[in-house]
Amino acid sequence: MITRRTLAGLTAGALIAPGIAAAQQQQAQPTMRRTLDANTTMPTAGRRPWVDQVPQLRVGLLGGENEADRLGRFGAYRELLETTFGVPTRLFPASDYAGVLQAFSAGQIEMSSMGSSGYAGAWLDTNGGVQPLVVPEENDGSIAYVAVLVVRADSGITNLEQMRGKSLAWADPNSTSGYLIPRFALRRSGIGVESGQYFSRTGFAGGHEQGVVAVLQRQYDGAVTWASGQGDVAQGYSRGNLRAMVEKGMLNMADLRIVWTSDPIPNGPLVVRSALPDAFKEDMTRFHLALPKSHPEIYQQIERGGGMGYREVTHETFAMIVDLRREEAAARRRRS
Repeated sequence: MITRRTLAGLTAGALIAPGIAAAQQQQAQPTMRRTLDANTTMPTAGRRPWVDQVPQLRVGLLGGENEADRLGRFGAYRELLETTFGVPTRLFPASDYAGVLQAFSAGQIEMSSMGSSGYAGAWLDTNGGVQPLVVPEENDGSIAYVAVLVVRADSGITNLEQMRGKSLAWADPNSTSGYLIPRFALRRSGIGVESGQYFSRTGFAGGHEQGVVAVLQRQYDGAVTWASGQGDVAQGYSRGNLRAMVEKGMLNMADLRIVWTSDPIPNGPLVVRSALPDAFKEDMTRFHLALPKSHPEIYQQIERGGGMGYREVTHETFAMIVDLRREEAAARRRRS
């Protein structure tokens, strides 16, 4: 049985938990490369033989932020991919998380950064047709982040118990921190997560940014979103949705209060289609491992803040999240 302890222990690159113990062994091997490795360098620029099989590099962008901001944040990243590998590169911003999952299933994109739950869903939907390459590494060397439940600072709500009878916004049904993990953790602590049970009502805000805005505009009493859990809380932590909103001038953290924080969650991976050439996967791995060193501004833009760079991973890192997706799907079938 999966327990809340399964989510703990994601520090110093180790995932110490039932169902993902294999990841600890994988990460202990020298082949699991990191940005901080002394020999991490950008691939030499030039057209690659794999371009014959990948004549256009299509990169999916998750929803949860307005399209103009997403395209702006990833513009320099797209140009760098294009000039480094000599392949036309296009960005495909999806209206929601499901759009990226469907694009992978249809073979319409080659690569996307995803949350852990999104990756698990895509892996299940494609029968293993997607593969993770790297995940962000936080400032303390962990490869984990947290979900947080936020309310207005002037709401009078100071803890989770005071959310009883209040309204709660989920971010997106395919979000790890904005849906899957909070539902799992709250259910396991005895809190009914369906609308009208513990909370007066629940609903989907349409993304992380939209959920926080809904709280600020008093459309919901609380919302769940993601943060690194490290750094200055007044700045929205070191990385995450709160940090991005602060930097864009959309949020003053003094207007919010955090009343619940999850156990650590595996950082979401950069994902590619499994059927793509191994040389393509190696180039994308090396490109991203070196990006924080060679182009720190681009790295901070696409990661909504900064950490120590990236770390190589395998599917085993996300086995627990795959199990949670299966459990959630089974629960939906029972409710219907």
